[in-house]
Amino acid sequence: MTQIALPFSGGCACGEIRYQCTAEPVVMLNCHCRDCQRSSGGPFSSLVIVATEALKFVKGSPRIHASPSEMGGVTHRGFCPDCGSPIHVQPQAATHIVAVRTASLDDPSWFKPQLEVWTSDAQPWDHINPALTRFDKYPPRGR
Repeated sequence: MTQIALPFSGGCACGEIRYQCTAEPVVMLNCHCRDCQRSSGGPFSSLVIVATEALKFVKGSPRIHASPSEMGGVTHRGFCPDCGSPIHVQPQAATHIVAVRTASLDDPSWFKPQLEVWTSDAQPWDHINPALTRFDKYPPRGR
């Protein structure tokens, strides 16, 4: 995995939400599920998965939208209530991890996706990187 300078930080477009993360990513991935497509406005969401306790909001509080999750329960999607920028995703069925939206990073240049998930929902015009491991839905637990 790419060496990342810790802590890393980010926030929304208007500056009302700021966060800091003190741990290296567990994994970096692109999610092609329809919920990620809708919430990102694109063919997938690029996400940096970290331990929940490592992510701290240092300014503002994201507004949360809950949507049903095939993993169980709901997925909480955090966004800025002022500018609408997507910030993070927290699955209710996996509270030990949180997914930070790559677009919200101050420096997204270090993002290197390792997996493509929910490729069963990928759009036919979306060119998925053939070098990355793909999963029709979620990767097996522990991956």
